[in-house]
Amino acid sequence: MWLAREQSERKGGSGLVAVAIDKDKGSQNALKWTIDNLLQRGQVVILVHVKVKSLPTAPLGSSPRHELDPKELFLPFRCFCTRKDIQCKDILLEDTDVAKALIEYVSHNSIENLVLGSSSKSGFLRTFKATDVPSSVAKGAPDFCTVYVITKGKITTMRSATRPAPMASPLSNQIHNQLVPRAHQSEPRVPQTNSIRGERFCTLNLRFLSPFTRGKGSNGRLYGEVGTPDTDISFVSSGRQSVDRMFPSFYDNLDGGYSPRLSNTSNTDYRQGFDAALLAQRSVDSSIDDVEAEMKRLKQELKQTMEMYSKACKDALSAKQKAIELQHWKLEEERRVEEARLAEEAALALAEKEKAKSKAAMEAAEAAQRIAELEAQKRINAEMKAIKEAEEKKKVLDALAQSDVRYRRYSIEEIENATEFFLESRKIGEGGYGPVYKCYLDHTLVAIKVLRPDAAQGRSQFLQEVEVLSCIRHPNMVLLLGACPEYGCLVYEFMANGSLDDRLFCRGNTRPLSWQLRFKIAAGIGTGLLFLHQAKPEPLVHRDLKPGNILLDSNFVCKISDVGLARLVPPSVADSVTQYRMTSTAGTFCYIDPEYQQTGMLGVKSDIYSLGIIFLQLLTAKPPMGLTHHVERAIENGTFAEMLDPAVPDWPYNEALAFAQMALKCSELRRKDRPDLAKVILPELDRLKALAERRIHPSWPGYNSSDSPNDSQVSLQLGSMSSPSLGESHCS
Repeated sequence: MWLAREQSERKGGSGLVAVAIDKDKGSQNALKWTIDNLLQRGQVVILVHVKVKSLPTAPLGSSPRHELDPKELFLPFRCFCTRKDIQCKDILLEDTDVAKALIEYVSHNSIENLVLGSSSKSGFLRTFKATDVPSSVAKGAPDFCTVYVITKGKITTMRSATRPAPMASPLSNQIHNQLVPRAHQSEPRVPQTNSIRGERFCTLNLRFLSPFTRGKGSNGRLYGEVGTPDTDISFVSSGRQSVDRMFPSFYDNLDGGYSPRLSNTSNTDYRQGFDAALLAQRSVDSSIDDVEAEMKRLKQELKQTMEMYSKACKDALSAKQKAIELQHWKLEEERRVEEARLAEEAALALAEKEKAKSKAAMEAAEAAQRIAELEAQKRINAEMKAIKEAEEKKKVLDALAQSDVRYRRYSIEEIENATEFFLESRKIGEGGYGPVYKCYLDHTLVAIKVLRPDAAQGRSQFLQEVEVLSCIRHPNMVLLLGACPEYGCLVYEFMANGSLDDRLFCRGNTRPLSWQLRFKIAAGIGTGLLFLHQAKPEPLVHRDLKPGNILLDSNFVCKISDVGLARLVPPSVADSVTQYRMTSTAGTFCYIDPEYQQTGMLGVKSDIYSLGIIFLQLLTAKPPMGLTHHVERAIENGTFAEMLDPAVPDWPYNEALAFAQMALKCSELRRKDRPDLAKVILPELDRLKALAERRIHPSWPGYNSSDSPNDSQVSLQLGSMSSPSLGESHCS
């Protein structure tokens, strides 16, 4: 039997079980579940119904809800309990709030288990739409009560008790008294009546009751009164029926015509009447005995019939349940068979698809293998060719390092003495190539860059920079004074004002550059870059142009340095498309040409992208990350003035805006969208430089930029040993 009752008995609780009922299917399911799981035969269940009071503030014109008679409401539940051999007690409550009434009743009577029915069309929910009665009761019930909410014969909500229910309960005592067997109750006695007519007449009086007492039964109650209904419905009445209820008409006649009366008749007549009465008395006694015997037999047959009927009902319900289970099992098997069939069809279809995919994949793999073989052959040929070219170039560079006379060769001893054996205090910088030291050589202030032993591609860059710088002379290119090729040391002219990157961000607490100097520096960078691009016989592409590689001398004249990554574009390519493919890209993030980075196609316009980013930094003094996007948005929104370097208070707005627009064109993602350096960029830079000169020298109102020599016209012939004097290294 259900564990809840056993736990309640072990804990010493009240053991009371109540079911909240209403005229709905959920209440029937709740009672059935309660009998099956919480009760035993002969136990008492409390049926509780809450009748809702009509509110006095009901709207006018609203018709009252039809209420079912409580006797009719409880009748089917009582019959069901009778069939299950369960006693029931009917409780009718009246309140405006169903949940509140149930909670108060449970608390007052120490109900240990409360069961409520719930469904999608619950009677409670239809009647009380504003409140979810099961949920409200489950939340508000006392902690000694376990609340079950049943839907379709299953528990949907259960709130367990946290302590045992109080043992003392008026309702529990009342139910205990109700369960006392009726056999222990004493039968009511029929009062004896004394008569003055003797023993025989007295016996007659016991049989024929007075008309004044015929309306009362054996227990003293009037037959018209309705007693308290029993908790069990039974078709066999308990106790012996009185004779006057069986044959009322007969006794009415007997009382009216045969009762003995005192009169003045003769003894003979009296004797005859008395004898006739005795005969009638005997006849009536015999009839009553026969009727009582027949009634006993009928009662026994009725009891047996009811037992057979109850057993037949139970067998019918069991058979119906088995039939339903068999039907469910059949439907479940059909569903499983259908699912298996669908799964088999899906598996077959999937297998066909996978077969087709496998076939296509095999064909693609064969094609890819053929392509890979061709590519591998091409790669092998290219690698062999590259190795051969590298060996030849190495031989040439080694020979050049041993016999080149285009620059002064310094011994390692001279370098060590000048740097005091590379003293840390003489170190002025550190780059990817290696450290840079400031010292004197031949009574000249120089900067010595020393190749770091672990520098990647250090030797090739060293030889490339020596080869390029030893063959060129230009005011905007850094001057190579000499080298120590055995130990990778380069000797440059010393640039007093450091790099453009240091000056833009005012490192070392230096003063910010004026806009005039910035315009002149921009023109110098463009002039030096054009000099590289117009080199003969092959154009030179710098590939690593950035503010850190733009150096400034004591007069703020800019000079391009670090040409170790520069590449000579082949003449055949330069004459046609001015670009060719590189096996590996080089440069600095945010300054490298995006198209060159993706495709490896190198051309002179690869440096134009870097030039555009440098120009934007000259205007804003901001980091390069996302700078083109921010400047472009500022121009569109009319807030370009906020992007200008606030350290310069007197920017010429129109000229700065034109400069920024040209810089954005230089930093276009596609190479073909960038302007030409010689035809478009330099003329604009010369105009800005002339404006800066007029502001620096206001006494030169007639200054014309065309009067100054055009630095971009300086020619370069690789291998030429002629070089201008050092005095020509200043462009201003």
